[in-house]
Amino acid sequence: MDKKKILWVDDEIDLLRSHIIFLSEKGYEVDTATNGEDALSMVREKVYDLIFLDEMMAGMGGLETLSKIKEINSALPVVMITKSEEESLMNEAIGGKISDYLTKPVNPSQVLLVCKKILESKKIVGQYAAKDYLQDFNIISQKLLGGLDYEEWIDIYLKLVNWSIELDKHPELGLKETLSDLYKEANKEFSKFVERNYPDWLQSMGKPNVPTLSPEVPEKYLFKNLRDENTSIFYIVIDCLRMDQWQIMEQHLSEYFKIEKNYYYSILPTATPYSRNALFSGLFPADIEKYYPDLWMSGSEDENSMNKYEKDLFKLLLDRKRIKLKNEFKYIKIIDPEVGRNFEQNIYSYKNNQLTAVVVNFLDMIAHGRSDSDILKEIAPDEAAYRSLTNSWFTHSSLLASFKALAKMDKVKLVVTTDHGSIRCMRGAKVLGDREASTNLRFKYGRNLKADNKNAVFVKNASDYKLPKRGVTINYIIAKEDYYFVYPTDYHKYLSYYKDTFQHGGISMEEMILPVITMEPK
Repeated sequence: MDKKKILWVDDEIDLLRSHIIFLSEKGYEVDTATNGEDALSMVREKVYDLIFLDEMMAGMGGLETLSKIKEINSALPVVMITKSEEESLMNEAIGGKISDYLTKPVNPSQVLLVCKKILESKKIVGQYAAKDYLQDFNIISQKLLGGLDYEEWIDIYLKLVNWSIELDKHPELGLKETLSDLYKEANKEFSKFVERNYPDWLQSMGKPNVPTLSPEVPEKYLFKNLRDENTSIFYIVIDCLRMDQWQIMEQHLSEYFKIEKNYYYSILPTATPYSRNALFSGLFPADIEKYYPDLWMSGSEDENSMNKYEKDLFKLLLDRKRIKLKNEFKYIKIIDPEVGRNFEQNIYSYKNNQLTAVVVNFLDMIAHGRSDSDILKEIAPDEAAYRSLTNSWFTHSSLLASFKALAKMDKVKLVVTTDHGSIRCMRGAKVLGDREASTNLRFKYGRNLKADNKNAVFVKNASDYKLPKRGVTINYIIAKEDYYFVYPTDYHKYLSYYKDTFQHGGISMEEMILPVITMEPK
C-alpha cells in the first residue's frame, strides 16, 4: 500500500526533525517547507494526504496560506499548529476550514494521534467493526439453533439492522454477503417461529411471552398520552416503514427530540388493508368485518379503497374506549407531495387539537414504484441503496420539516409507528389457485390455493388467524422468508419480473417487527 504523504510547513522546521523522523518510522512520507509560498508550490505539484501548518510564520502567515491551500484543494486536510488555544482558531476548526489543531509544544504522540484520526480512522474503525461483526455473527448463528422468544427475536433483528447500517460504511470489508446469508437463515427460523406461535398469540393477547400486536398499539402507546388535554398528540403512521429506514430517519431527529423506542409485531398478512386498519380500529380484520361490515371492503383488491374508513374506525375506537377529547380529532392522509407541503405549512393550526392522526404513504409508494420503474431500480439496486434513497427523501421531505416545526412547540408529543415493513423478494414460489384468487405477491386468498409448505403458511380456517372469511370455501396462503408467489402461467416471465422487488404481506422480520416511537421536543 502506498505511504500516506504529509507536508509539514513551519519556518522553524529544523526544530521539528525528531517529529519528522518519528512519523517516517511510523510509515508516513513527510516533506517539509519553511514558508507559505514554497508550500503552495509543493501542493500544486504533488498530491498530499495531510498538511501540518504553523499559524505564525514570517511572510505569508498560516491563515493566509490555509486559504490559498483550500483554493487549490478544498478537501485536503490541514492541521493548524498554534502557540495558544485561541477561541477564534477553535471556531475555525469547528467551521471545517481546518481538520484539527495542535498547541505548541507538540509531542510525538499528539502528532501520531492526529495522523491516525485523519488518515487511518476509517481503516481502523473498519478493522474493529469486522472483529465485532464476526463475534456477533457467531453469537447470532448459535442463538438461531435454540428456541427463541419474541423479545429475543426483536434483539436479533435489531442487531442485524445495526450491522446492515454499519457495514454500509465499510464496503471494503466484503462482509455484506455473509450478513445477507445470516438474514436469510434468521428469516427461515423466524418464519417457523411465527408459524408455530401466531395462532396462540391471537388467543393470548396481553399475557407474558406474547408480543404486542397491531390492534393493541393505540391502547398501549397512544391513549395513555391523552390524559393531559393540554398536550397535543400527533399519531403518525408511516406506511411500509422498515426498522433500518427508521434508524436512518432517527439520525435526523435525535437533535430535536427525546426519543423512546418500543417494538411490536404486525398482524398477518402484513399488508395495508389488514395491519393499518388494525392500528386505527384496535380490532383484527375478522372483527371489523363482523362488527362493521360496511367499513370492510371485502370485494376490493385496491389497498387504498380498503383503507377508506380509517378515520371512521378510529372514531369508533375512541368511542368504545370512552375517550373524551376536548375537540374533534383531525385525520390527514399524505398521499402526494402537495398534501405533505400543505400539512407542513399549516402545522401550527393543528397545535390546538388534542389529537391529530397522520398517515404518510410515501415509503409504500417507493416500494411499489421500484417494482415497475427501471430508474428506481437503478437508483436503489440493493438494500444499502434503498436506505440511502430513504435518507435522501427524508432529508428533503416536508415530513422532516413538519417534525422540526413540531419540535419548536410546547406541550406536544408524537407517537410514530408503521403498519408493516417490506422485504426484498429474491425467490419465487409456484402457486396454484382459481382465477378469482387475489393478485397479491406475498399473500393470497381464494379457492383451491396450493403452494409448497416450505414457502408458505396455509390458512385453512380464516378464524384461526382472525381474518375475514370471505366465503366458506376461501382460504389464505402467506409467503415465508423472501418468497413471492408466481402462477404457472407465464411462470418464468413473472418470476423474472418480480424478482428483486420490495414487497409486503408475508412473514419476515423486516415486515413484522416494527418500531413504536414516542417523541417529545428537547
